[in-house]
Amino acid sequence: MVNSYLENYVVFDLETTGCNPVKDYIIEIGVLKIVNGKIHSSFNELINPGIAIPNYITAITGITDGMVKGKPFIDEVLQDFLAFCQEDYILGHNILFDFKFIKAKCHQKGYAFNKKALDTLEISRKHLRQLPSRSLGALCQYYGIELSHAHRAVHDAFATHQLFQCLKRDFFAMSPSSFEPKEMVWTPPKMEMITDKQKKYLQSLLRTYKINLNREVESLTKSEASRVIDHILSEYRYK
Repeated sequence: MVNSYLENYVVFDLETTGCNPVKDYIIEIGVLKIVNGKIHSSFNELINPGIAIPNYITAITGITDGMVKGKPFIDEVLQDFLAFCQEDYILGHNILFDFKFIKAKCHQKGYAFNKKALDTLEISRKHLRQLPSRSLGALCQYYGIELSHAHRAVHDAFATHQLFQCLKRDFFAMSPSSFEPKEMVWTPPKMEMITDKQKKYLQSLLRTYKINLNREVESLTKSEASRVIDHILSEYRYK
């Protein structure tokens, strides 16, 4: 009998403004709920990071400032994402990267996100050592999986789901332990909250330019406040 977690899980992928889960921002979430090995439902959302998206991120993902303008902030999306995931196991390609981002954002809001996870990258590194690369794109090419919109969250999630099916087919019987989900353990570092000086200056900018931040200023960290201030200055004062 196949273990339930091999057929019932949530696969998700994020696009972000950088690699630091505490200081950088999520700009897209793509999630698929898998039930009995088949796609049951999906959740896909562009996220407004509240800052300008770096040019190199736009070059990789194709996601522009215009695409996220008017989209919800991560605070508005987190609860829906958590409700969608419920108690399911999570699957991803290099899942720790995506887990850390969600964990950090949940930590800021006081939400729990404790999951057991399966990682197609880890499985591939163990069983496909002969390949020069175990990136998602390289593995999709190896297995003939279509990935026409790489670095867009829901498309990467779909490709990861298909990759997992291939890996199970080829390696589960010989190495069931490779497919045991692992507890994700990571604690976000303590974050310095917005200073009084930053708060007063940011509130002044919001009033001056009639900006609705859609987030409590007091909930921003020091680094987030700095980025929001820089974004406002670049968008309004210097144009």
